[in-house]
Amino acid sequence: MYAILVGAEFVLALLTFLGLVFITAPYGRYGRPGWGPTVPARLGWIVMECPASLFFLAIYLTGDQRATLVPLILLGLWQAHYVQRAFVYPFLIRAGGRMPVLLMLLAIMFNLLNAYVNAWWIAQVGHYPIAWLTDPRFVVGVLLFAGGYAINRWADRSLRRLRAPGETGYKIPEGGLYRWVSCPNYLGEIVEWFGWALATWSPAGLAFAVYTTANLAPRAVRHHRWYQQRFPEYPAQRRALIPYVI
Repeated sequence: MYAILVGAEFVLALLTFLGLVFITAPYGRYGRPGWGPTVPARLGWIVMECPASLFFLAIYLTGDQRATLVPLILLGLWQAHYVQRAFVYPFLIRAGGRMPVLLMLLAIMFNLLNAYVNAWWIAQVGHYPIAWLTDPRFVVGVLLFAGGYAINRWADRSLRRLRAPGETGYKIPEGGLYRWVSCPNYLGEIVEWFGWALATWSPAGLAFAVYTTANLAPRAVRHHRWYQQRFPEYPAQRRALIPYVI
């Protein structure tokens, strides 16, 4: 059953990518009617992201390796991302936006699946002796995770600072990785979860990294085109997600 659930996440990645190539998810700047009932975006973010933190912890605490050092470090990495995403980030976004209930429910279902397969792997299925702390896969994976996390947080903060208090509308982000790509926040998150996949050396981690890419890459391309259409002076040398590539 565990293998089936991990396989299902790979299938979801493919379906998500194909869907988002043709349909732009209706939240944020792309919010639009026709997707059923909505909830305040802040509430929607909290409700849909909190299972990734709380359910992950609940599953982790049932595993036989829950008190060992390496799984505890991995737990800390996961929670560093999702505590911020579920309980800090929603209070930093602009008030007044709406999110379709359907989108929120789909995200909850994915987060329950993803939290389960990743938590169960590190707390029960995986093998993480103390020697894993010096394994190149763990060391490089943690460095990638930390670097991606830092990029993601910096990029989000830079976007928020584009608006003065009470100001609305959009501006062209500048500086740092924004010199090369339109969506360094998405690039950082993708790097983060490939770092997780390497540090855990797990099929569940790889499934999540692949899904993250399938989810964010089409949106990055859509953002890039939106900037180009809205701002005639948008820097021509920028790419959507990967410098000099795409």
